[in-house]
Amino acid sequence: MSVPATRTDPVSVTRSGAVWIPVVVGFLGSLAVLAGSLSVGWLASVSPINRWQWLIPWRTTESGVITGTLTLTIGCWLMFWAWIRLGQVLRPFGPGALRTVNWVSALWCLPQLFCLPIFSRDIFAYVGQGRLMVAGQDPYEDGISTLSNWFQLGADTTWADTETPYGPVFLWIEEAVMRIAGTESPDLAIFLFRLVAVAGVVLIMVFVPLLARLLGTDGARAQWITVANPLFIISFVASGHNDSLMVGLALAGVWCVATGRGLLGVLLVTASVGIKPITLVLLPFIGLLWAGRGASWTRRFTFWALTAGIAGAVMAVVGVLNGFGWGWLTVMLGTGTGSVPWSPVGIAAEATKVVLDSLNIPDHWVLDTFKTAGRLLSVLVVLWLMFRGRHEHLMQRMTWAFTALVILSPIIQPWYLLWLLPFFAVIGIRSDWQLKWVVFTVAFFVAFGAADQLFVWQFLDIEQPLKVLSTIVSWGCMLWILLLDPLTSRIMKEEWHVRPALRSLWRRVRRRPAAS
Repeated sequence: MSVPATRTDPVSVTRSGAVWIPVVVGFLGSLAVLAGSLSVGWLASVSPINRWQWLIPWRTTESGVITGTLTLTIGCWLMFWAWIRLGQVLRPFGPGALRTVNWVSALWCLPQLFCLPIFSRDIFAYVGQGRLMVAGQDPYEDGISTLSNWFQLGADTTWADTETPYGPVFLWIEEAVMRIAGTESPDLAIFLFRLVAVAGVVLIMVFVPLLARLLGTDGARAQWITVANPLFIISFVASGHNDSLMVGLALAGVWCVATGRGLLGVLLVTASVGIKPITLVLLPFIGLLWAGRGASWTRRFTFWALTAGIAGAVMAVVGVLNGFGWGWLTVMLGTGTGSVPWSPVGIAAEATKVVLDSLNIPDHWVLDTFKTAGRLLSVLVVLWLMFRGRHEHLMQRMTWAFTALVILSPIIQPWYLLWLLPFFAVIGIRSDWQLKWVVFTVAFFVAFGAADQLFVWQFLDIEQPLKVLSTIVSWGCMLWILLLDPLTSRIMKEEWHVRPALRSLWRRVRRRPAAS
């Protein structure tokens, strides 16, 4: 299985800008994120950290939280600048580049092991669901509000009556963490959940370059795109999302199947489904990969059945052991509630509502209709990619099937990009508009995350002004880094593949004889 090698970057940046400059800037940015999180990061109200005397002014005064917001936001953009600059200095990613990207990424991750949760507070939901497990309740039926003291342990109210969207394997992890930490010790539990997320980060760091090498792409470059970027580090370390373990297990499984370890690969991808069920979409392509190049349709269906049988048997055994059966599948089949304004489903639904409102037509049915249509369309795309396409393009087909399932969902959280990014990185992201799209998307979600999830005591009454302040700083930094900085702005000014075509067309027009 092979794919065309990625094209070398069109502009060669010399190594005169030493690697240590972006390394130091990125590390200082990560430290700033840590410092800012102590001011505006999330804490459970019962946490003893709230009573640290030196920290109280930074969390309870206007000057403290303003300083914390600015520190956090600027830290994010220092990391972003360092990420772009590191890629420029290392180009064309020769010998030793992978080792450099690995240790630099690890260095930038280190301070965020000790951050208060930022960009998301889902990690507090893990605490609540772990308490449900310890109490012997079913998280697929019961919300965390069925237990006392749930709100004081930091979970968002949206989780109060929501069934867990996670797989049964992660429920076991939640239970183990809460038994170790104790059901009333959220700070230790959060640190342990963060270590679980870091285990996923390690898996991603191991298998991204291995898969890239297998597919003929540059492993160091794929690692830089995936692991060194600030959205990845903040979302998978500071936020502690379990998505990192889901993605890491999926990548490990794909690599195992691609290198002739079919059974182990299926088990690893099934374990990924046990963390978050959405990676179920990878299993049909794992079956095709296991069947091998040139497989007949009989062999393909045989390996599809074998893959489904193994995964189904494992999940059935897990369901029997934890007593929850197929509850995870029931939750996965739900379309969720609400939408986000940048998802295609959300955009289409809102545009339709505007038209219907102008015509005085009821619009209560619009969002549900578009959610159902998006789900059906994603299934059709997956089926099409399962049955059509060459074996050499199997990784691309699997990646686009996964992408269809994500982008046609009404809810696309910023870290969902990180589900897809490793797969696109290993099959090859060109240095034209494709890399620019990745860079801009990372920048957009970094700006959104820095402003969206700020913990501010209600009595200060400045949460909205702080969000505006963070957004203004973010967009100013983004404009400087991508358009004005003489070093990093090169990444947006390089060849787009459109300009040469326009120049060629203009030359032909100029050579054309004038009409007589």
